[in-house]
Amino acid sequence: MERPTSEPRTPPARSIASFLVPALGLACVALPHVSPALALTAGVALALSTGNPYAPTTRALARRLLPLSVVALGGAMDLRVVAHVGARGVGYTFVSIAACLALGALLARAARVEARTAALISVGTAICGGSAIAAVAPVVGADEHETSIALGAVFLLNSAALLVFPLLGHAAGLGEPAFGLWAALGIHDTSSVVGATLAYGPQALAVGTTVKLARALWIVPVTLAIGIVARRARGGGAATSARPPWFILGFVAVAALATFLPALRPAGLLAAEAGRRALVLTLFLVGLGLSRQALRSVGAGALAMAVALWIAVGTATLAAVRTGLVHL
Repeated sequence: MERPTSEPRTPPARSIASFLVPALGLACVALPHVSPALALTAGVALALSTGNPYAPTTRALARRLLPLSVVALGGAMDLRVVAHVGARGVGYTFVSIAACLALGALLARAARVEARTAALISVGTAICGGSAIAAVAPVVGADEHETSIALGAVFLLNSAALLVFPLLGHAAGLGEPAFGLWAALGIHDTSSVVGATLAYGPQALAVGTTVKLARALWIVPVTLAIGIVARRARGGGAATSARPPWFILGFVAVAALATFLPALRPAGLLAAEAGRRALVLTLFLVGLGLSRQALRSVGAGALAMAVALWIAVGTATLAAVRTGLVHL
C-alpha cells in the first residue's frame, strides 16, 4: 500500500501572519478606538515576529492610501485657516531646512558617513522623510543600498516620533496648535506628523497637516539645487526635475470645496473621518514594512548621525515653539 505523498507545510509563523495581517487591518478601519500609535506598533511587532507574507501588496497599498488619506482630511479644514497657517510657516520652514542640512553635513563628517547616504538622511530629516529621499536619491546618484540605509534610519525614527512626540508635548504643556507646529517641524514623514497630531487633538491635526504639506513643497527647490551642485561636481550632465506630491493640491482642493460650498461641508466631514481611519490602516501597513533585513542594513554610523540630527532638530524646534520664537 502506497503512502500518500506529503505536501509541503506552511511554517506556523507564516500561517499565523496570513490570518493576522488582514484581521488586524480590518480592525484598524472598523474600530474607532485603535489609535495611530497602536496601529503602527502592531504592524512593527507583527513584521518582526512572524514576518509579512503580503509584503509587496502592503507596501503598494500604503503608498496609495497615504496621499488619499491626506486629501480626504481636507474635508474638515477651513481653507482660510490653511492659507494663514501655511503662509506663517514659510519662514520657519526655510530657516529650519537650511539649518538641518548644514548640521547634517557636520554630523556626517563626525560619524564618517558616506556623502550620498548623509545627504539622503539630511534631506529626509529636513523636509519630509521618505518622499524627499526618493526624490533626491537619483539626483545624487545614490545606489539601492545607500537609499535603503537612509530610508531605514528615517523609518525607525518616524516610528519612535509617533509614540514619543505626543508624550513630550503633554509633558511640555504644549497646546494643540503649538504641538501641531512642533510636530510639523520636528517629525520626518507626513504620515507620522498626521498620526501624532491626530492623537493630540483636532487643532493639532489642522496645524500639523497644513504646515507639513507646505514644508513638503520644498522638495522641488531643494532637489533642483542639489541637482545643480551634483551636476557641477560631476562636470555637467542632464538636469534632473522634481515634481511636488500631487496630494498637496488635492488637499487644498478638497478644503476649498468644504470651505466655500457650505452644502458640501457634511460630505467633507464624512470624507475626513474616512481619511482618519484610512490613515490608521496606512500606519499599520507602514509598520508591516519594517523587516529584520532593513534593521541590519542601517549601519551604526548612519544611525548615530540620523538620531543625533533628529534629536537636535526636535530639541531646537521645541525650544523655539515654547519660547514663542516660532508661532502661528
